[in-house]
Amino acid sequence: MEYQNSLVFAKQLDQEDKLAHLRSLFHIPKDKNGNEWMYFTGNSLGLQPKATKEYINQELEDWANLGVEGHFDAKNPWLNYHEYLTEKMAKIVGAKPIEVVVMNTLTTNLHLLMVSFYRPTKTKYKIVIESDAFPSDRYAVQSQLKFHGYSDDDLIEWKPRKGEQLLHIEDLETIVANQGDEIALLLIGGVNYYTGQFLDLKRIGEIGHSKNCIVGIDLAHGAGNVQPNLHESNVDFAAWCTYKYLNSGPGSLAGLFVHEKHSKDKNLPRFAGWWNHNKETRFNMRQPFDVMVGAEGWQLSNPPILSMAAIKASLDLFDEVGMDALSEKSEKLTGYFEFLINEIGSDDIKIITPSNPKERGCQLSIQVKKADKSLHKKLTENNIITDWREPDVIRCAPVPMYTSYQDVYRMVTVLQTLL
Repeated sequence: MEYQNSLVFAKQLDQEDKLAHLRSLFHIPKDKNGNEWMYFTGNSLGLQPKATKEYINQELEDWANLGVEGHFDAKNPWLNYHEYLTEKMAKIVGAKPIEVVVMNTLTTNLHLLMVSFYRPTKTKYKIVIESDAFPSDRYAVQSQLKFHGYSDDDLIEWKPRKGEQLLHIEDLETIVANQGDEIALLLIGGVNYYTGQFLDLKRIGEIGHSKNCIVGIDLAHGAGNVQPNLHESNVDFAAWCTYKYLNSGPGSLAGLFVHEKHSKDKNLPRFAGWWNHNKETRFNMRQPFDVMVGAEGWQLSNPPILSMAAIKASLDLFDEVGMDALSEKSEKLTGYFEFLINEIGSDDIKIITPSNPKERGCQLSIQVKKADKSLHKKLTENNIITDWREPDVIRCAPVPMYTSYQDVYRMVTVLQTLL
């Protein structure tokens, strides 16, 4: 598509946008004077769907009126509430329902998955991560290594080439070819939080499995942003949060994926609780542990209903729209954003996110010359909410659910003025 650098063109794109109505279904934050923010941080915390309060209030009402009987008699009985989320979440990440469950939080889920899938031996014990992995992933794998008696020296980093920001899949291939006999696990961020690079998960799976390594994916910045097609990718496991692109509220529950090929393996070591015990005999309290098949077999505790109600509100909206339509708009919206930034022609900034739409989601990472954080502060003072990531990047996410083309145009107009 040929973009044009004008407000008239941005308005035209909004008029033609079949998803434009979605914006009205979200609360757009405002300043003290009642002016709407231009919100570009859905990659940190998604905006609240207006329906969320209604969904949570329903559960509060049922709790007030029914007490413990809400587990059976609530409008949405609580006993198996997590099951209301499974099929819709599976569609979002390209998985089968048996492969997905909503539970816990992201890093907790990664640790529970590593209990099962990081099984080091005397000769095969190292872990591969990307060199600029999100800190919690680094801390998690470092602690797993130490727990098993290894050290940080046994952590292998997949790095960008000298003078570059992005990763090359061929370099991971080389790492695994040369050291694969010592590597037990690859734990890779599917969409890098800093650069916004969307990696080829299927190829990563093939590379890891070529040397009998387990492959896990952190989809914190991918779920609801890109279609990772987890089942087809054949990776062993994945985990993601829901409060970014999935708009479920601060600190809300996370999602977990375990590939179907592992679903019936009851011999996989795992931590246990009563909620991954066979639901048919769960309440017969004196039965020996009988683990459930599929991703549900990694649950420990009964579901926190109020958090899940917020997730349900968001997933119902995603299910109505579909990831295909969201991805189509995301590509167009982010492409327009990229075009406008490049039109500025400033040497003080550059986009480090891949220009190929298939290698990114809706995030553009703008690198600022001399790591000048004042530019980010000035954007905030102009009601433009982005986030700063050390050492020198402003992350901007035009989210297709609620960001308009006019938002993008006005944001770049202010950016150009500040530069």
